[in-house]
Amino acid sequence: MNELAPPSETLRTALDALLDGLPPKQAAAAVERLIENYRGTTPTDAPILRNEADAAAYAAYRMPATFEAVHSALTALADAVPEWAPGSHTDVGGGTGAATWAVTATWPASRPVTVLDWAEPALALGRRIAAAHPDLRDTRWQRARIGTALTLDATDLVTVSYVLGELTTADRTAVVDAAAAAAQAVVVVEPGTPDGYARVIEARDRLVQAGFRIAAPCPHSAACPIVPGTDWCHFSARVSRSSLHRQVKGGSLAYEDEKFAYVAAARFPVAPAASRVVRRPQIRKGQVLLDLCEPAERPEDSGRPGEPERLRRSTVTKRHGDLYKAARDAAWGDSWPPEAP
Repeated sequence: MNELAPPSETLRTALDALLDGLPPKQAAAAVERLIENYRGTTPTDAPILRNEADAAAYAAYRMPATFEAVHSALTALADAVPEWAPGSHTDVGGGTGAATWAVTATWPASRPVTVLDWAEPALALGRRIAAAHPDLRDTRWQRARIGTALTLDATDLVTVSYVLGELTTADRTAVVDAAAAAAQAVVVVEPGTPDGYARVIEARDRLVQAGFRIAAPCPHSAACPIVPGTDWCHFSARVSRSSLHRQVKGGSLAYEDEKFAYVAAARFPVAPAASRVVRRPQIRKGQVLLDLCEPAERPEDSGRPGEPERLRRSTVTKRHGDLYKAARDAAWGDSWPPEAP
């Protein structure tokens, strides 16, 4: 890269500059209204980002969390295909472009990038923010309806982050199918709620049907072992809180945890994790409890009736030596076991 600061810091500096001259109460009010829309408690036909002030406030509030969640998902994809990097990227419903920042943080390079969104204020603001990063200055910001009429040009990577929840069932299906038809790799990120997880599983199933291999978080491409309605798979990313975050939420902590669900899939061979830590590890005296998602015991049984992929609790104790030390350092969302040095 052509700069010393990492993309996360550069993004935060650019976002802080957005709020210069915008009265704090106006910014907070805009964010509160937009959060209600995000939670689905405002009419769906109301414009989400009505003007530049809306876009600036919401970008300053939501872009850091979206960046961290998408970056986590992309890092898991990169771990599964370490020799691969996207030569081009299309961000569907990308708004102000948080996912484009996450891509360049994962694979630092300049590449053709297109951000598609219907909200012109968001696109205009995204273009302005991207000017702070040399690898994003030539990004194409294009207005497009995200739904059944969507068609995409061929690209290496498509990201669809925090978008599917805003769409009808038919539009969700069309967007995932368009991404599958255009891309070599697809990453879908949604809020870490039961509904967000359900939308991710819906997208995952369509990607597998289209011939994609699951790279992350699942250690397999067979059906998810979670019984629908009993639980949901999601992860967490640590996000530094800005003054706007603290003002809107009334919190004093310097950080918050963004809960998200995701799937990363590719048309080419991938090496997914042997198993994935799907809950926060529980550290107790002399032992660590890890909740793992893992493939069937034998690869040839994967996906067969009676030999499902499974969720399992593993207890790692001091008797396991170095593995115990690794378990104490393990985090929610990590692959397991750790790779040998």
